[in-house]
Amino acid sequence: MTQIVKKIAVTSLIVLMCQLLAFSQSPDKITIDKQYYGNLDQVLDRISLEKGILFTYNKKKLAQIQIDDNTVNQPLDKLLDKWCLISKMEWYRNSDGIINIVGLNRTPGSEAAKTEAVKTYSGAPKAFNILISGKIVDSDTGEAVPYASVVVAGTGRGTQTNQDGYYTLQNVPTDTTTVLVSSIGYKPGYIFLTPDLSKSKLDVQIEPSSIEMKEIEVKAQRNTVMKTNDKISTIQITPRKLAELPNIGEKDILRVFQLMPGVSAANEGTSGLFVRGGTPDQNLILYDGFTVYHVDHLYGFFSAFNSNAVKDVQLYKGGFESKYAGRLSSVTDITGKDGNSKDFNIGGDLSLLSANVYAELPVGDKFTSLFAFRKSYKGPIYNKIFDQFTADKPTAVQQPGFGGRGMSNNFTSQVSSYFYDLNTKLTYRPTDKDVVSFSLFNGTDNLDNSVKVEVPSSGGGFGRSLGSDNSDLTEYGNLGASLKWSRKWNEKLYGNSLVSYSNFYSNRDRSSNRTTTDADGVETVVKIGTLENNDLKDFTFRSDYTWDVSSKNQIGFGLKATNYDIDYTYSQNDTATILNITNKGNLMGGYLQNKFKFFDNKLTITPGVHTTFYDVTNKFYAEPRLSATYNFNDKIKLVGAWGHYYQFANRIIREDILAGSSDFWILSDDQKVPVSKAIHYITGVNYETPDYLFSVEAYYKQLTGLSEYSLRFEPARRMQTINYEQNFFTGKGFARGIEFLAQKKFGNLTGWASYTLAQARNQFDVYGSDYFPAAQDVTNEFKAIGIYKWRKWSLAATWIYATGRPYTAPEGGYNITLLDGTEKSFITAGTKNSRRLPDYSRLDFSVNYLLKSVDQKTERGNISFSLFNVYDRKNTWYKEYQIIDSEIISIDKQFLGITPNLTVTLKLK
Repeated sequence: MTQIVKKIAVTSLIVLMCQLLAFSQSPDKITIDKQYYGNLDQVLDRISLEKGILFTYNKKKLAQIQIDDNTVNQPLDKLLDKWCLISKMEWYRNSDGIINIVGLNRTPGSEAAKTEAVKTYSGAPKAFNILISGKIVDSDTGEAVPYASVVVAGTGRGTQTNQDGYYTLQNVPTDTTTVLVSSIGYKPGYIFLTPDLSKSKLDVQIEPSSIEMKEIEVKAQRNTVMKTNDKISTIQITPRKLAELPNIGEKDILRVFQLMPGVSAANEGTSGLFVRGGTPDQNLILYDGFTVYHVDHLYGFFSAFNSNAVKDVQLYKGGFESKYAGRLSSVTDITGKDGNSKDFNIGGDLSLLSANVYAELPVGDKFTSLFAFRKSYKGPIYNKIFDQFTADKPTAVQQPGFGGRGMSNNFTSQVSSYFYDLNTKLTYRPTDKDVVSFSLFNGTDNLDNSVKVEVPSSGGGFGRSLGSDNSDLTEYGNLGASLKWSRKWNEKLYGNSLVSYSNFYSNRDRSSNRTTTDADGVETVVKIGTLENNDLKDFTFRSDYTWDVSSKNQIGFGLKATNYDIDYTYSQNDTATILNITNKGNLMGGYLQNKFKFFDNKLTITPGVHTTFYDVTNKFYAEPRLSATYNFNDKIKLVGAWGHYYQFANRIIREDILAGSSDFWILSDDQKVPVSKAIHYITGVNYETPDYLFSVEAYYKQLTGLSEYSLRFEPARRMQTINYEQNFFTGKGFARGIEFLAQKKFGNLTGWASYTLAQARNQFDVYGSDYFPAAQDVTNEFKAIGIYKWRKWSLAATWIYATGRPYTAPEGGYNITLLDGTEKSFITAGTKNSRRLPDYSRLDFSVNYLLKSVDQKTERGNISFSLFNVYDRKNTWYKEYQIIDSEIISIDKQFLGITPNLTVTLKLK
């Protein structure tokens, strides 16, 4: 009994002391000096014990609310404001010093409720409808965070940061409002306004979200690789999350986009994006402002972009704004990392395909730098990919035009191939309003699949031996650089200007040097095959400005000038040049667009126009655009867009039914190659909650001025004097489809499923009056992606199914002996794209383990294991044909079978 009395007395004394302490301390005077995680009721209990403050609350309701944010060195009143905002509650401190947390006693939708929902300051506001501006940066590295959302908490009123992380938000209700900052790959951040706080330099640091999922983290952070943007038909991804998805050997930003609705994933043989029935050349790719014209590494299995050098990627699938021009289909805008501004950092990846290393070096407070280098090596994946290209080479065949049947030949392969890329970015910030940056990118592939053939004497008294060096050498790459100056002129006007250079080069030698030695020892050398060289140079100046006139009106305008210098040669044998084209041309233009908001920001309309003068045709080209969104409520949004788009630099497909088609870049001239044009029509509806997103979008694209090059009609004219430039053919087409997306955005299990029903059709008079399936036509495509996180582990799986792509098959073939004694194969082509490859499907799986520092506070990297094509599906890439004894032999070129990969990623910071 005595012990019970003592316990009661001690407890009463503690309660009394807590009450006295709490009464003497105002919540705005109490600073939380540690991080808290868990259910809100548990967090309040711990604060009560540690700080001596008493709370009253509904334990059952607060137990459902998860807390996982930065609570260190923040006043208690600010944290209570934030937590109550999340839980739709309010707090007050009574005369006894006890803090009471209760439900909002307001009628839903009333003005009082709206005011309470955004109230975060216990004092009275002093200013209303204010403007705030600043910059959003990464708390770990100090890098600017582009395209982050900055929204008045509890409302749909907000804006986005620009590419350099700056924002301007107008008509903020009061100077005591809470502003919410969010970005994919980051934890939410908050701006707690007070009357004394500066409103013009509100720079906010937001914390990267951890790959690790603690047991108490259920709905605390957004765990998704991608998000749809407020702009129409736009998808954003962050490279920070790429390690969670399966990969063949590299974390690949463009391969991730192929998992999105409307972007075809049925072609492993290219990293280029087939967006809504478009081709990769119709997708404008910008890297720090300069154009990248070719994105493939290693036969297209990997893209040319090193994820360790990339900060953010935006894909505009259609209906893109007037700022962008020069492409018919879509835009991929890539922002490179500036480099860590706080500490030196070094890191890298090592996979079964390549080695990748990067370094970040700050100098003082104003200069940052990043260097990244990646190179392939002859590991298991490298060898497996090249086995796909050498497995079809025969060991004993008849050499057409060189004697007996069944002759045993000695084949010696000279496969020696590699790729590498280099990224450099230097950034200087002379003032808090100016940013000067220099970005350099260089990527090169060297693919050598040459074979040396030795044929012994044929006997029978002829006494001659044969030798053949069969070259299959391809070298291509990109070199690009930009110098950009960005300036925030004032709170409402922001601009940047850049000069850039881009060079794409491709040299292909697929030929044979055949040497014949007769009985007298006389050698005869004959070179047959194809030789192609393509060199494109792009010099560009552009200047873009954004003027935030008011909270309901934003104007964008800019100028651009581009000089092109393109050369292309195509030869058969060492004496026959088929094409020798030199293009030079200039583009000059500008744009103006205006974003209007109506009806309390529910309706947004953005009209605009881009105008271009092209000196090759001496014509002006006007491209009007219009987009609109309407928010019925905080969940349902309607979207629509329409626009005209022109393309002046074109990648032309050179049809080759026997060996597989290739492509080359040249300029439009309105004669053999017209200026191509597309008209977009887009409509859709989104339904979004904090946990889920459901989206449906339909599109229609009308295309004119399409071009193709083919020699399939050459045999019919071989007795005539041939003008090979007559083999450019012009047509038109259309693409239409509907996309469905369902996404789970929060929790341990996240992911999405999408289905696309689409049709892409072309019509060329030379092939007939009927429309035929375009080469990129995929009727049905279904994708499912799931990511599950548990503590330091993450598991992911992706499954893809797609209808087979169309192709043209030969109906017959024959060889012709030319005047120089060599033979050339000709085919009789069937109906254009009248057949389809087998349907495509693939399941990939990955497991990822997070590596942390010894004190378990800092992420140091991860170990990832991927299994590509789990059930070893034999998917057909394309068909190649050989003519032997006037008989057509078909060879199926297949994609990779089941392929494991292991990647280790480490970093210092």
